[in-house]
Amino acid sequence: MSVSMSEAEFENAVGDALDTLPDELAAYMNNVVVLVEDEHPTEDLLGLYEGVALTERFEYSGHLPDVITIYRLPILDIARDEDDARREIAVTVAHEIGHHFGIDDDRLHELGFG
Repeated sequence: MSVSMSEAEFENAVGDALDTLPDELAAYMNNVVVLVEDEHPTEDLLGLYEGVALTERFEYSGHLPDVITIYRLPILDIARDEDDARREIAVTVAHEIGHHFGIDDDRLHELGFG
């Protein structure tokens, strides 16, 4: 079952998820771009972090921004309803932000983020 949510509604839900980020953490998100795409071209992913985690940055000047991509169609495909889609969006956003802070998949799963 796939949930129907317009691109604008989905992008707003991603924005809402980002707005819940505590100010202390948001301050470290100054070189990160968050994008929404329909789906990853080759893999079945809900989200993807591409960049250099904060824990790995030593000489970082001059780098392009890190990119977090949230994939709309796979999230809508697994959601039961719009509320569930919003929860999954929030979890996926938090999961990918976790990677930005250097947290690996195993630990994110332990913490309940995917």
